[in-house]
Order: sequence, then C-alpha cells, then structure tokens
Amino acid sequence: MDLQLSVFLLFILFTAGHSLDCYVCSSQTGSCAGQTVTTCPAGSTQCASSTTVVQVGGISYTVKSKACAPACQSVSMNLGYVRTTTSCCGTNLCNAQDAPVPVPTGNKCYYCEGQNCSNTVSCSGTEDRCIKAGQSTVVKGCASKSICGGASSISVQSFTCCTGNLCNGA
Repeated sequence: MDLQLSVFLLFILFTAGHSLDCYVCSSQTGSCAGQTVTTCPAGSTQCASSTTVVQVGGISYTVKSKACAPACQSVSMNLGYVRTTTSCCGTNLCNAQDAPVPVPTGNKCYYCEGQNCSNTVSCSGTEDRCIKAGQSTVVKGCASKSICGGASSISVQSFTCCTGNLCNGA
C-alpha cells in the first residue's frame, strides 16, 4: 500500500512539474497591458502570441492576443487589408513579447479589394510565398511557407501557393 501511494505521489509531482505557463490576453485596443498568467491545460505544449492589423478605408485596427496552444507554427500572412503574425514558443512565459512586426522582404504579391485583384502588397518577415484561394470570392496575398505546407487542412477551395514576385496572377 505504501509503495502505491509513493508511486502515485511521485507521478503527481512529476506531471505537475511539466505544466506550461503562458501569458493570456485578448485586446482590440492594440495593447496587452492587462495580460495574465495561466497554467495551460493538458495537451497544450506551446505559448502563442498573435498580432492582427485590419485596415478598412483610412482606419486601422490592431488586435493582439496571447494564449496556450496545442500545436503552433510561427507564421505571417498579408492579404492587403489584413495582416496577421503569430509567434510560438515552448517554455514557461515565453510569450511575454507581442508577435513581432515583420520586416519587408522585397517580394510582392497581388491582393484583392472586392473583385479587383490587380493590387500589389509587399511581403514581410517569413512571407516567402504568394497565395490564391477561392473561386467565387478570391483571396490573394503573401504567406509563410508553413501556411502553404498545411494547405490541405485549410477549408478553402482552390488554395494554391507559389514563389516569386507577383506569381499569384492579377
């Protein structure tokens, strides 16, 4: 009986030591100043930090979030009117910083505004591919290679990626 109790207590101590703590916040004001710390649930092995900037007309909105994630890849995507960057890490409280603002790479891709898909956008950070998705409503822009690698899991019709300036067609 004492052996079973000892093994059980050892198991509890061992698993408790492997819990991941991450910062958590969700802000539509562009600041995660009120972020809190949470112990991630079982199955969450990474912390994530995401920054999304949406531009509608002359108005820009920044949304920031931090959370626990079961699986995560650091990615960046720019569709002209919306840009999102997510960074992932796997140690306690490693998502203290906001997802970084990506640096321009020099690559350009087409993006769509309504039915007009002849606009160009400058790619940044890890955005090394141009994308095109959809049939009746087309979405184009820049994306990280890792987004393209998981294209089969994205539920968008006709999702394609290409490399090279403006390879996603006007």
